[in-house]
Amino acid sequence: MHISLIAEKIFTIAGWPITNSLLTAMIVVGVLTVVSVVAWRRFTLVPNMLQSSFELLIEQFLDVMDSVLGDRHKSEKYLPIIVTIFLFVMFSNWFGLLPGVGPIGLMEHGVVGEHDRLVPIFRAPSADLNFTIGLAIISILSVNILGVLAIGFWKHMSKFFTLKNPIYTFVGLLEFVSEFVKIISFSFRLFGNVFAGEVLLTIVGFLVPYVVPLPFLFLEVFVGMIQAFIFAMLTLVFVAMATSEETAH
Repeated sequence: MHISLIAEKIFTIAGWPITNSLLTAMIVVGVLTVVSVVAWRRFTLVPNMLQSSFELLIEQFLDVMDSVLGDRHKSEKYLPIIVTIFLFVMFSNWFGLLPGVGPIGLMEHGVVGEHDRLVPIFRAPSADLNFTIGLAIISILSVNILGVLAIGFWKHMSKFFTLKNPIYTFVGLLEFVSEFVKIISFSFRLFGNVFAGEVLLTIVGFLVPYVVPLPFLFLEVFVGMIQAFIFAMLTLVFVAMATSEETAH
């Protein structure tokens, strides 16, 4: 049994290393893109049961966003990015739970004194710290871009840099530093929960390989969804703060 903290390289494209977590992330993006295009083309004015269920979920999501943003128009405006983050993170978490993800791999021959080990072809993207850091950076950058578009560049930057008085200057610098803290918090929270879940399932499956791992598997399905929801909701809260002029100094 081998547990690696970092993602392993599977192959390279034009000198660019493709790790098992990156490969899985590209598959998740591809699957979500295909499903979205097919679902969009099949939408009708008279919805069927599947479309009705999807519209109900969207309506529930909008209600949650309304409670944070306080405006249905703003909720509809920022719905695509929030739902995209939620679905991408959730399915990235769930992909690592599929049968074959982990056991299927390439045998890597060790150097002298080391044993051969199996390098998994697929790995849950969220179990790679590089992935979660990248996703956190995209989230925080998107929040600040949306803030600039909503209230203007100078008003948005005045939240971080202002000379009105020493207190506002100090608070603004703290808020600027907090943008980087958000990235660290986002990335390590998601990575820690997903990676710990993978390790737990691997150890339990190794010790008791049959019925016992099932409750832990269902727990990780729930945890994967909850972590995606938390990531999306925190992004939504930061969007609400960034697009509100009341929070500007």
